Amino acid sequence: MERRNELWRVELRKNMKAKDRTALQRIRMPELSPEKRSRSMDEVNLGLSPEMAVAEARRCLDCANPGCVNGCPVEIDIPSFIKNIERGEFAEAARILKETSALPAVCGRVCPQEKQCESKCIHLKTNSSSAESVAIGYLERFAADYERTDGQIAVPETAPENGIKIATVGSGPAGLSFAGEMAKLGYSVTVFEALHEIGGVLKYGIPVFRLPNEIVDVEIENLRRTGVQFVANCIIGKTMTVEDLYADGFRGIFAGSGAGLPRFMNIKGENLVGVMSSNEYLTRINLMNAADTESDTPVFIGKKVAVIGGGNTAMDSVRTARRLGAERAMIIYRRSEEEMPARLEEVKHAKEEGIEFMTLRNPIEYRGDEKGKVTHVLLQVMELGAPDESGRRSPVEIAGKTELVEVDQVVVSVGVSPNPLIPQSIKGLEISRRGTITVNEDSMQSSIPQIFAGGDIVRGGATVILAMGDGRRAAKAMDRMLKNNPADEKI
Repeated sequence: MERRNELWRVELRKNMKAKDRTALQRIRMPELSPEKRSRSMDEVNLGLSPEMAVAEARRCLDCANPGCVNGCPVEIDIPSFIKNIERGEFAEAARILKETSALPAVCGRVCPQEKQCESKCIHLKTNSSSAESVAIGYLERFAADYERTDGQIAVPETAPENGIKIATVGSGPAGLSFAGEMAKLGYSVTVFEALHEIGGVLKYGIPVFRLPNEIVDVEIENLRRTGVQFVANCIIGKTMTVEDLYADGFRGIFAGSGAGLPRFMNIKGENLVGVMSSNEYLTRINLMNAADTESDTPVFIGKKVAVIGGGNTAMDSVRTARRLGAERAMIIYRRSEEEMPARLEEVKHAKEEGIEFMTLRNPIEYRGDEKGKVTHVLLQVMELGAPDESGRRSPVEIAGKTELVEVDQVVVSVGVSPNPLIPQSIKGLEISRRGTITVNEDSMQSSIPQIFAGGDIVRGGATVILAMGDGRRAAKAMDRMLKNNPADEKI
C-alpha cells in the first residue's frame, strides 16, 4: 500500500505543480440561509460535494514535513487522506482517518481546525493571493460523511482479544477515543455513562444545528462494531464504586467524566427565576426535549435572552435561544469581540442570524419583579487595559458608567468546573486545587497507577479534539503498563 501511495502521489505532483496548487482559491462550505436556519434546528453547514472536495484537495502541497500533522492532537495522516480524496478514493480517505481518529465526522464539524492543523498549513506562509490554509476540517467531514452515506463503513482492524477488561467512565470525546484505541489493541472495553444517552457532551452540550445526533450515533455504532460495550444510566461513584469495578475484574480505568459543574459569577440576583447555566440550558434542550411545551420538564422560552460569555458554548446557547423564538438574543462579553475564544465561524453565523453582540460589558446585578422573575440585567461598561498573563488585554471598569438592559431570561456561560464525583470518591487520588485529576501529561496516568484520565476532568475545559488526544495517549500508556504487568500481579 505504501509503495502504491508513493507512486500515485508522484503522479499527482506531475499533473499539477506546486505553484498551480497555491493559486487555487479555497472552497467555501455551502450553508443554509440565515433566514431559514435562525428558525430551524437543521444543520447549518451543508458539506462539500465530491467535486468541491476534489477541488479543495488539489490545493494540498503534500509537504515533505507536514506541519498539519503536528498540529493535530490525534496525529491524523492528513496529507494521505487528502491525496486520496484528490484521486477520488473517498472510502480509502475515510479509512486513513479512522486509523487514528475515533470520531472523524464529529471532528470535521466541531474541532477548531483553524487553531490546530490548519494553522500549520504551508499555504499560510506563501505570498499568493490564495494564502488560506487547505480546508482540512471540511475534507475530514466530507470523507467521513461519504463513508456513512455510501453505506460501506469500514471497521478498524483489531488485535486478537486478550481477555483483559478495561473500564471507561464517561462517553464524551475523551472516553470514546480511549475506548476505540483500547478495543483496537484487543482489550474488552466497557464505557459507563451517567446519563441515558451515550455521547456525553457531544449529545448534551452541542446543539444539533452544529452536530446532529445521528452523526454521533453512527460514530458510536462504529465503536460497538470494534467490540466496545456501553452501559447507560450508571454513575461511577454512586451506582457503582471504583472498588466494584476492581471486584468485577477490570484491570484499568480511564476517567473521562468531563466538567459538568457550572460556574456562576456570584453577583446579586443570580437566584432569580430565569437565570440558569448554559450547562442546564443546553442539556435540557438537547437531551430532554425541554423546548417542547408538552415535555415533562419544559424550559422557559425567553423573548429577550442575554447569554453571558464569549466562548463556543455561549454561541451555542444564544443561537439556540434565537431558534426557539427569542426576539432579542444578546451576547454579553466583558472583553472585545477580537478576544472572544469562540470560533470565528460561530461568531460569523451568530451575527448572520441576528444575534446582538454587547461587548465590553460585564453583568454586575440581575433585577427581578415581585414574583422573583428576572426582568433586567445591570451592566458595567468596560474598556481594555494592559494585557493579562494570557496575552489578552484585561478589561477595566469605566467608573460610573453602567447600562440597564431588559431581559426575561439569562444564560450564564462563563466556564465550568470538573465533575467532583469521581475525584472525591476515589481514596488516594491526587487532585489539583481546581478539582481536576492530576496526571502525568505524557501518559495521562494518575497518582493511582491503574487509573488514567483525560479531557475536561484533567484540563478543566477542552476542545473535542484535545480530549480525544488525551484518550489516545492514555490508551497507549495503559497498554504499555498492562503488558509489563502479568495478570496475576497487582498493579
